[in-house]
Amino acid sequence: MNKKQKLLLWRIIAASVFFVPLYLISEGFVKTDLPSWGLVILFLIPYLLVGYDIVRKALLGIKNGQLFDENFLMTVATAGAIALGEYGEGVAVMLLYQIGELFQSCAVGKSRRSITELMDIRPDYANIEEDGVLTRVDPDEVETGSIIVVQPGEKVPLDGVVVEGTSSLNTSALTGESLPRPVEEGSDVLSGSINMSGILKIRTTAEFEESTASKIMDLVENAASRKSLSENFISKFARYYTPAVCCAALALAVLPPLFIMQTGTGAGHYGSTGSIWSDWILRACTLLVISCPCAVVISIPLSFFSGLGGASSHGILIKGSNYLETLSKVKIVAFDKTGTITKGNFAVTAVHRSPIDEKKLLEYAAHVEGFSSHPIAGSIREAYGKHIDRSRVSGLEEISGHGVTAKVDGVSVAIGNDKLMDRLSVSFEPCDEHVGTVLHVAVDGAYCGHIVVSDEIKETSAAAMEALKKAGVEKTVMLTGDAEPVAKKVAAEVGISEYRARLLPADKVSCVEDLLKECTGGRRLAFVGDGINDAPVLSRADVGIAMGALGSDAAIEAADVVLMDDDPMKIAKAIRISRKCLGIVKQNIVFALGVKLLCLLLAALGLANMWAAIIADVGVMILAVLNAIRCLFVKDL
Repeated sequence: MNKKQKLLLWRIIAASVFFVPLYLISEGFVKTDLPSWGLVILFLIPYLLVGYDIVRKALLGIKNGQLFDENFLMTVATAGAIALGEYGEGVAVMLLYQIGELFQSCAVGKSRRSITELMDIRPDYANIEEDGVLTRVDPDEVETGSIIVVQPGEKVPLDGVVVEGTSSLNTSALTGESLPRPVEEGSDVLSGSINMSGILKIRTTAEFEESTASKIMDLVENAASRKSLSENFISKFARYYTPAVCCAALALAVLPPLFIMQTGTGAGHYGSTGSIWSDWILRACTLLVISCPCAVVISIPLSFFSGLGGASSHGILIKGSNYLETLSKVKIVAFDKTGTITKGNFAVTAVHRSPIDEKKLLEYAAHVEGFSSHPIAGSIREAYGKHIDRSRVSGLEEISGHGVTAKVDGVSVAIGNDKLMDRLSVSFEPCDEHVGTVLHVAVDGAYCGHIVVSDEIKETSAAAMEALKKAGVEKTVMLTGDAEPVAKKVAAEVGISEYRARLLPADKVSCVEDLLKECTGGRRLAFVGDGINDAPVLSRADVGIAMGALGSDAAIEAADVVLMDDDPMKIAKAIRISRKCLGIVKQNIVFALGVKLLCLLLAALGLANMWAAIIADVGVMILAVLNAIRCLFVKDL
């Protein structure tokens, strides 16, 4: 418990100590000569002790013109009960209400602490070595390209590349996976990981604000600000609901007594005009207590907050509860191929139809691709295996969706797909021997053969497609710029329903537009990708899902959901988490409003007193909050 919660607990205990003997006296269990006015004053002690903050908030709300909230309802109801001589019920209602508030505060605090602990990845310092001495500095002060030292047990403060040392990293806070990841010289490391064994020297590749840990924390912290349709509905509902029940309570307190006195119907039952008014006013006060919308207003945002936290703990970052809600309705999932379904670790597997020496062809291709960060370009440079002299390259031009042209030592070189050759009016020969990405090469306008680059399918891709079907996804589609044979082979191996091949970035958007037309009746489409060219499609889909470990910054920024370990199995898990969360939200809405409507009816008929009202109100709130916290537990989904 924090200080505020402990103070409330002591106030509840102190008020209870005062209240119990006073209640026994007021009910006649203990004889005393105490006058009634003296009993009222004594009852005000526990009332104000436990409820002064509620009364103060109600008065401030009236002063600021915002009187229709739970504080106003509780103050009017309890003050009305005390004014009518129901001292015990008035104080008991305030006492039990505060007990419910304390429980709810502790439950919400536990939920937030669980999420905070799971996402406790923000590093406090970075070690800079100067003259053999380690100096701790603020991570904000470390510039890109600096060498930092990470000792065993410390968090990696910034993204970088290992330049010295071997170790294993605990990346569970980032990916949700507890298996340590070995790293050595040349390995990429992400901030927020924990160094478990050896000393590592890391050359930073990003500033602190751009590092993975900072981005994740920003995503989690800002997620709560993006409200779902359910949360917006509840906010609007509460805005109109509270004034409506206040008007209903006023009508219940005034209209039936006037009708009874005018017609005389049932007047004898009350004995006097005063008892008629007091009975109906007490019913109105009971109705106000029951009508407090705490259970719904508290539990719905808490359900989404817990769902976002539960997903984050398993390496699934959802940028807002609106996207969590949309995920639950996804029926069509479209995929990019490279880095999403496949690993993206390309390797040159063949060089065909080359009239010049194979090594010379690779030399030209490697120099033209020397400026690209694309995995295919990296595989060509790796196959060449020698130093790339960038000074030899001039006139570089990248043609999106086609390839690259440049001059190497003054010789014009073009490397790309069929479309690039057609664009340059170069006759080319297709590749029939191998399945893979085929890069045609033209030198000085003459065709010089093609390089075949193959990719490896991720181990979990096929299982991921099966899991999506079990999760209720009706169609899976692969959108790729690769040739038809490659797309067909990958789709068949993985079990994807449909595929579209030879697509430019604009073509992918068009395909997604067509697929969106199939999403009728509340069905939604998700697109999964990782590259810069996927950013437009990620933005256009109902839900954009990016691969966070290997994905580009542009893709991660454009996406609504980020998978931190690039595992396609997490897509189905994210959908199941969203559906569990939405199911709990609907349960809480139906349960809370159903019980309230029943109790409101009983109160209006005089069949529920204030004791029953507050027990029902607090009980419903506690059960709704406990149900909401279930959204945190998603391990076995």
